[in-house]
Amino acid sequence: MPHRRCALALILVLSGPVATAQQPNPGAVFTLEEVMIPMRDGARLQTVIMHPVGRTEPLPIMLSRTPYGVPSESPTAIPASLKELAADGYIFVIQNLRGRFKSEGTFLLSSQVDLTNPSPKNVNETTDAYDTIDWLVKHVANTTGKVGMYGVSYDGLTTGMTLLAPHPALKAISEQASPADQWMNDDDHRYGALRESYSFEYAVMEQSDKLKNTNFEFDRYDAYDWYLSLGPLSNINARYLHGSIPAWNAIVAHPNYDAYNKREAWYTQIKGSTVPNLNVAGFWDQEDPWGPWQIFHRAERSDPDRTNFIVAGPWFHGSWRAPTGDSIGIIPLGGHATAREYRETIEAPFFRHYLHGKGDKPSWQATMFQTGSNRWRSYDTWPVKNATPTNLYLRTDGTLSFEKPAAGAVGYREYLSDPANPVPYRQRPISPTYPNGDWRRWEVADQRFVEGRPDVLTYASAPLDHDLTVTGAVSATLFASTSGTDADFVVKLIDVYPENAQPNAWDADAGPPPGAYARSLNGYQLPIAMEVRRGRFNRSFETPHPLAANTPTEWNIPLREHDHVFLKGHRIMVQVQSTWFPLIDRNPQKFVASIYEAKAGDYVKATQRVYGSAKLPSHLVLPVVR
Repeated sequence: MPHRRCALALILVLSGPVATAQQPNPGAVFTLEEVMIPMRDGARLQTVIMHPVGRTEPLPIMLSRTPYGVPSESPTAIPASLKELAADGYIFVIQNLRGRFKSEGTFLLSSQVDLTNPSPKNVNETTDAYDTIDWLVKHVANTTGKVGMYGVSYDGLTTGMTLLAPHPALKAISEQASPADQWMNDDDHRYGALRESYSFEYAVMEQSDKLKNTNFEFDRYDAYDWYLSLGPLSNINARYLHGSIPAWNAIVAHPNYDAYNKREAWYTQIKGSTVPNLNVAGFWDQEDPWGPWQIFHRAERSDPDRTNFIVAGPWFHGSWRAPTGDSIGIIPLGGHATAREYRETIEAPFFRHYLHGKGDKPSWQATMFQTGSNRWRSYDTWPVKNATPTNLYLRTDGTLSFEKPAAGAVGYREYLSDPANPVPYRQRPISPTYPNGDWRRWEVADQRFVEGRPDVLTYASAPLDHDLTVTGAVSATLFASTSGTDADFVVKLIDVYPENAQPNAWDADAGPPPGAYARSLNGYQLPIAMEVRRGRFNRSFETPHPLAANTPTEWNIPLREHDHVFLKGHRIMVQVQSTWFPLIDRNPQKFVASIYEAKAGDYVKATQRVYGSAKLPSHLVLPVVR
């Protein structure tokens, strides 16, 4: 599950419970009241109600539901992430999920919903949200009776799940970076390949102690080294957890896309756009880059009133709630403060229209901050109608070309993949996945740190002679083989900046100050899209199968949805590799019934081949707008 605290609770003080009713401190901008709201099964959930000081008119309620803790006191100034919403006036309500902190019940770390069972004991995040809203509109004073919900990550999940059975008073929501299917993508897996470091550390964080968020204590500074020395995944329980963390136990007990994992895919129960919803996604969101798109597309199946919208931009996980958002890593965004602009011109007007009855309904279906060109673009429909799927071929000489290999062309490129020496997913030493650590930014990291490795294939185009606009879903089709009986293939689409992208910012005689030389765009290899596919699931996600050794196989690798311009003078690059550690657990490269039960002796070296012939033309599919 996601690893970011809700925007408000992150900024406000979380040191302890508030009194039942709190008089504001001098300069406080809210009065706080703590209540225990009863659910249909009798459990009571710890909830803080925050009335804005100085507002006397009836106001709508803005609800967030979180596992991370509720505020204990009011700030003395409106946080930057809430400035635009607060200006319109809302009663902000923040609630701890059942089983977290003072909330009663059991925290299951689950998104399973059964809408067919009306029993009061059948409780989940959808029913808890319904019961909470029902109580709020009946008991909170001086409200208009209209309720909105928003939240990032886990708070986005609890927001999005209201689509399944919304309360009549719920008039608008904004799920932001919500996971949709933990096995297929988002936090825990990528198409069944385990996100090892994240899944382990997050499960420990949320289920070690009901009353706090717990970071696992590593005894080695470099997390890469710790996970490699761990050996097979079974050692996590054998050496450290000893079966004490239910979420981790569930992961290793269900390695395939079985009924349990399918029940967690709550978004498949969305029938249409039941509540106006502003979906928000980050193009460089390493946690939940997939969920908002799936929720959007699912709701789009029935949207007669056009109340289903999506926004995406150059953001890390939740960074659209940052004060400005004027860069992504060291990549500038053309003078745009994208986070503030999003909140000012999109989010606040969206809720203002549906909750205050002021301003116009959005006239667009999708709004993107298009990177490369660095400008906001709005589209009547998504996907856009004028994008042409265009093949970009991986040639055996290491080049990329829009021309298909000529008839009779043969060949492949190969490398040796060694699980004992996996490719790191970012530069070492690798830090743990702290909530605000540098791990959040790794998807924008310069990929030159792996380009020279013998187990990474690099393909590059010539410098572009014109801008190339890619708007929509990107994918890769590899024709590849392995000498083993299981394998992973990772594909990265990269925008390579010219060697003279920017002038040096230091004195020519003195040279760069320490650390400055690496903070340049010259030759920078910016990842645009990256994904992994696991060979055992090529034929079926439900039932894994071994690969036929040394036999070319077609690998279809979705690379998600984007809006990016490769500028004239830039080059397009593709990298292919078979390990991505410890982001993705190591594939033994020998087929076993479950990788989670693999033995040390199952991990073997394998020769991987990527073909680029006329009959086996490995390629990417780019939705090109001409």
